[in-house]
Amino acid sequence: MEPKHILESLLFSAQRPMSVKELRELFVNAAIAEDADEAAKPFKKIKEDDLSVALEELAKEHEAAARSYRLVCVAGAWQFVTQPEFSPWLRALVGVKNRPSRLSQAALETLAIIAYRQPITRSEVEQVRGVNVDGTMQTLLERGLVEQSGRAEVVGRPALYSTTPLFLEYFGLGGLEDLPAADELRRIPVEKPLAPITADAGLATVPPEQLALADEVKPETSAPENPPPE
Repeated sequence: MEPKHILESLLFSAQRPMSVKELRELFVNAAIAEDADEAAKPFKKIKEDDLSVALEELAKEHEAAARSYRLVCVAGAWQFVTQPEFSPWLRALVGVKNRPSRLSQAALETLAIIAYRQPITRSEVEQVRGVNVDGTMQTLLERGLVEQSGRAEVVGRPALYSTTPLFLEYFGLGGLEDLPAADELRRIPVEKPLAPITADAGLATVPPEQLALADEVKPETSAPENPPPE
């Protein structure tokens, strides 16, 4: 039995998208179960890479067959979805769910900058856009498309922002590597703040008052103007 046929049966039966890691766990669990079927045992040590190859092959087969559905990877998880042209009949079947309002042009521009330059600080986004983005950033955070992903190692340690898995789902992307090329956006220079002053490489930042005190007690090293006679 080929892995791709097993994957097909799993994804047809699953109630949600599944990652390659989750699918591999199912292969292993089926193989090590007390009442394991003999057909399942050979897949006990199957690798994620093997499953990824099988999924890609399966996706190509479904695409070539031109069925009403296709296999896609969105945000790192695989699922069967219907072709867009069948949406009128599907809406009639399941109804139309309330969806959040569409993103404004300003929000889309800000989101694009974050997507291509992440992780990035709010001030760096403003340098690229040339306008204040406080309100727009708040909207993206509330919608779950952007999240704080750390702090920059510069003065003030401002927050860094990155896109979320929901961002990938929103735009139907398998991963960030599937973003369309935007080399010009990536090349726009931004001025980064200075790094914190430290007493020595790798040490914690020295408090300003300690630096000031060090300057006051620094010993005089210059030679006297009139050295004493010998």
